[in-house]
Amino acid sequence: MAERHVLAVDDDPTMRELIADYLGNHAFRVSTAANGKEATRIIDQDTVDLVVLDLKLGDEDGLQLVSELRTRSNLPIIVITGHWRNEVDRIVGLELGADDYLTKPFNLRELLARVRAVLRRAEAEAATTPVESKGTKYRFAGWQLNLRTRRLTSPTGDSVGLTIGEFSLLTAFLRSPQQVLSREQLLAATHLHDEEVYDRSIDVQILRLRRKLEADPSAPELIKTERGAGYLFAPPVQVL
Repeated sequence: MAERHVLAVDDDPTMRELIADYLGNHAFRVSTAANGKEATRIIDQDTVDLVVLDLKLGDEDGLQLVSELRTRSNLPIIVITGHWRNEVDRIVGLELGADDYLTKPFNLRELLARVRAVLRRAEAEAATTPVESKGTKYRFAGWQLNLRTRRLTSPTGDSVGLTIGEFSLLTAFLRSPQQVLSREQLLAATHLHDEEVYDRSIDVQILRLRRKLEADPSAPELIKTERGAGYLFAPPVQVL
């Protein structure tokens, strides 16, 4: 993890300093930002490997910033929420594209563990993404996924951003279309076996994918639930 660049976004200067000092003492390069404008400027000017983002940024909507960052890139994001009872922000943050979350108050050792876990998953996915050749593009129901560029293109030609987990999950479905895949198989395929990942991680990923792919996520036609067995990717898939 040496020389990985982490961006900590928090309107509390004390918290920014704590995160920067702690991660900096564990071989990370850390930049800090107090708001979305500063964060965007740093991301535009430098290579950032992961963002740690507090959802409470004064008058600014941290959830909106998560959405904007996810639309721009596949940059890994760990969100920090307030009191543990504030479950709505945590769930919405994950649905918008965050890769993991922490609830205040948290131990800095736990933050370090989650940063390392998310970066491991990102590196594992990058290592398994093949170079451009026949078989690195999939087409289904008017959509197209390019494995090399990690770009998902809608039937209307729009580019749709995917998180690390969403990309891995969709790739697993496309490699085994019209087959029932158990939750254990999907967990293995998406590299979500770190101890920090909770039981509902696949359900969250499925929900997010459905919201991006399905015309009506509440009545999915592409990713179907097979009760007691797992999930099935229904449409035929063409390998290019």
